Amino acid sequence: MTLKPAVNDPQGLAIKDGLHMLGYPEVEDVRAGKYMQLDVRGEQQSDVETRVAEMCETLLANTVIESYSFSVRRADDPDEGRAQS
Repeated sequence: MTLKPAVNDPQGLAIKDGLHMLGYPEVEDVRAGKYMQLDVRGEQQSDVETRVAEMCETLLANTVIESYSFSVRRADDPDEGRAQS
């Protein structure tokens, strides 16, 4: 999850300033965010995607100021089933 573009990101600004001070002037913008990993049981990928989106909307993300994306993978095939919202 990351803050929406219209929302000020003080942590991102501090990181950008730090990178500039360390000699990386090419960095134009930094948006800081958070990463979560959920293990979710389900039979149909579409059902799991729907449930995870509901979780993000109701608890995991503050959708007033944050955007989120997620990917769904089968436990036995880590390259299968990418989805975003």
